[in-house]
Amino acid sequence: MPDAASLEGEEPTLDRLIGDLKALEMLADGWDEAARNGAHARAEAVDALNKEAFRRLIGALKDNPEFGNALKEAARDEVVYAVLRRHGILRPSLYERVEAALETVRPSLVSHGGDAEVAAVEGKRAEIRFLGACDGCPASQLTFYAGVKKAIQDQVPEITEVKQAKGLGGGGSDGVQFTSPFANYGDNEWTTALPLDDLADGETRFIDIDTHSVIITRFADKVSCFKNACAHMGLEMTQGDIIETILSCPHHGFRYALESGECLTAPEVQLQPHAVRVKGPNIEVRIIA
Repeated sequence: MPDAASLEGEEPTLDRLIGDLKALEMLADGWDEAARNGAHARAEAVDALNKEAFRRLIGALKDNPEFGNALKEAARDEVVYAVLRRHGILRPSLYERVEAALETVRPSLVSHGGDAEVAAVEGKRAEIRFLGACDGCPASQLTFYAGVKKAIQDQVPEITEVKQAKGLGGGGSDGVQFTSPFANYGDNEWTTALPLDDLADGETRFIDIDTHSVIITRFADKVSCFKNACAHMGLEMTQGDIIETILSCPHHGFRYALESGECLTAPEVQLQPHAVRVKGPNIEVRIIA
């Protein structure tokens, strides 16, 4: 525990105060059960007293026209903010709620050597950046749509647009393989599309899998698969022109980056990805309806 005398005149930081609380908790671990229960009950009573005091204080001041601005200013202090949040006086920010949603899928990302961070939250838009093995992984689109984006939109409905921010580089896999934590399907759900050796680096193929038309691309070590449907009107793009890595829809000219599926004409939309993997000599696809 810190020496109070040595800290005289210093303003304690949030980290130091939390550290003091943790030190007390560790100290209490050595007490007998009755002493621990008594200390816990006292802490709960003090917590309840503080919460009720804050509730009454807010109730008494809320009609003051300057109160809202004063509270926002006070909450800029990390200690004030932490205490008000603990007692429910302040609601979590949109950024914090997006971060909390991301936290629900983070264990899955970490289990595959990757991670993600909130790059930005502006208005109703959130941007998420993949880190580690997820950054540049051929499975990143599936992970983003089936895991990250779904979690955020399910838990933070105010966020209507979730985008993948540009990665920092240095991640991904060393070979033409991928494993997504959100692609754990039975082998009977995968369909062989074509042999890997039949798809050259930089090549794009339009093929039919059962009743579904798909676009399969290979760029260096990344194999991707998209639904063959323009995000504009859902029309197939089999006859579209491909210049380098850009596919142009033959119907209305919408342009797509085949490496990512991003729409260059209307950045708010993109091609729908399908799960894809390389197993043995073959490229296999799982259709996402």
